[in-house]
Amino acid sequence: MDLQKLFSELLLKIGFPEETIEIRWNQLVKAYSQKSRKYHNLTHLEEMIAAFQLYFDQLTFPDEVLYAIFYHDYVYKSTRKDNELKSAEFAVQILPANSNTVNTERIFNLIMATKDHHGNENNDQKWLIDFDLRILAKEWDDYYIYVNQIRKEYSIYPDILYKPGRRKAMEHFLENEFIYQTNTFRELYETKARENILSEIELLK
Repeated sequence: MDLQKLFSELLLKIGFPEETIEIRWNQLVKAYSQKSRKYHNLTHLEEMIAAFQLYFDQLTFPDEVLYAIFYHDYVYKSTRKDNELKSAEFAVQILPANSNTVNTERIFNLIMATKDHHGNENNDQKWLIDFDLRILAKEWDDYYIYVNQIRKEYSIYPDILYKPGRRKAMEHFLENEFIYQTNTFRELYETKARENILSEIELLK
């Protein structure tokens, strides 16, 4: 997947000045390539965009969803609780003032939807959440790699703090009636995601 080509074409379509697009790309790569990012990196973007491309025709505002994907984890630090907010603020702040192809408020809300991952009535937000959570339903070997990548991102915390926090977060997914927001993802992935989460919780005891 040529991420840079997709990114450049999208920003050009939105109305970014052509001479600024490479600068924005380099900023994005730098943000997602920080050494601390073992999971929330460019590979994560590629996997989300692969899902986006597969379900493109289900989206109402695909350009806004794609833009939100690129920037939803732009700010990501394990010690912060406002990563989504800061990412959303940056994403809308850099939009061209004269762009009439995307809606600032929709983009902001799309990125913020990736914070809690549930309870959304907005169609595009539902799909974006499901793209973000696709990892939960991977085969166990891949899921286990993801688990270890997340642990490394939170390596600043000892097990005595990390394990209860992670367990609480994963149990929260199970408390909801559904993990996934769209019927498509529920039918395809709900059962597997719950199996994986239960297995991870066992490891955290």
